[in-house]
Amino acid sequence: MRRVVISTIGTSLLTNQINRSEESEKDWYSHMRDAANLTLENTSKDVISIIETLKNRAIAKLENSSITQIRLASAELNGIYGLYKEKLQHGTQDIHWLVSTDTAQGKATAEIVKEFLRKQELFNTEIYTPSGLSTATTQSFSEGIDDLLVWLRERILPLKDSYKICFNLVGSFKSLQGYLNTIGMFYAHEIIYIFEGKESNLITIPRLPIKVDESLIEPYKVQLALMAEGAGISGSEITEIPEAIIGDFNGKKVLSTWGKLIWDECKHNLLSKNLLEFPKLESTDTFRADYNRIRDPKQKVTLQEDLAKVSALLIASNGDTSVLFQPVNYTRYQNSNNIDHFRVNRSLRISCKVIEGGILSLRYYGTHDHVQRSERL
Repeated sequence: MRRVVISTIGTSLLTNQINRSEESEKDWYSHMRDAANLTLENTSKDVISIIETLKNRAIAKLENSSITQIRLASAELNGIYGLYKEKLQHGTQDIHWLVSTDTAQGKATAEIVKEFLRKQELFNTEIYTPSGLSTATTQSFSEGIDDLLVWLRERILPLKDSYKICFNLVGSFKSLQGYLNTIGMFYAHEIIYIFEGKESNLITIPRLPIKVDESLIEPYKVQLALMAEGAGISGSEITEIPEAIIGDFNGKKVLSTWGKLIWDECKHNLLSKNLLEFPKLESTDTFRADYNRIRDPKQKVTLQEDLAKVSALLIASNGDTSVLFQPVNYTRYQNSNNIDHFRVNRSLRISCKVIEGGILSLRYYGTHDHVQRSERL
């Protein structure tokens, strides 16, 4: 089976090129360390010059070294060479993603590794940089991890049935490695490391059969679905939810990084059963009947996620439906008795009507023809 290899990228390939015995370079390491979390735009010209010099040295070293020397020079390449037993030609059909920090040094290192792998005919090699990912602050790191999780769900998980997903965590900094150890247990088929030392032995950790105890969060599925759509929830509404999956933002409770991962694992089961009751929404008997006719569980999940999105928007706007125009294509049917509708996707929609108290009454669900026929439009 072909692989998708996701390699985390550190910066040691750059800093290892500093000649510390050279008087003119004695302060380079401290300059690089102090600028480690800076983007290119925020990095001084002097440090940018140092990065370029070290980058050129690293490129030359990789081009003119034996495999053993290359593996010693780059932790990331050490893992990749170990994965293919030093025969990179075995990976020409694989997909390689290099995950870098959103910093000048991280991106420069990733570029070196990418170009080297492409020269070895691993042409399907790309860089992914989670927006803002660095260890500058807890917030920037958490937001970067959130961006990474979204990317993994949308870009990598769909490949899981046709590719073996491999996390190469030999490179990168320890805080990112720690998170990806856990994330890999959900998203990867295997995680690889390299023992330090002369032999560079590969360690492969297969995916463990981890199952989330859904009974702990099942009573709060409405609140979790709302938080997954960006709604902030009062702490009094979720007192029994495990603390690890809840974060704080502007005085409200939101899903933490782990919460988003856990919800992604559980939401199919929790949203594919009975129709949930969301704030600011009211389901009519006809809408419930349409929901109960759905046979595809994935369609139920998508529908309930959309209802959670609409509910979250109405909560934030105190029932003002104008906030729905763009997110869900909310419009009014012509020549109707104040009947509105919004789309679930291009072919499916929900008819609705605003009733007393700013509540949106859900009337019918289905195709364009079904909804219009049911509404007698």
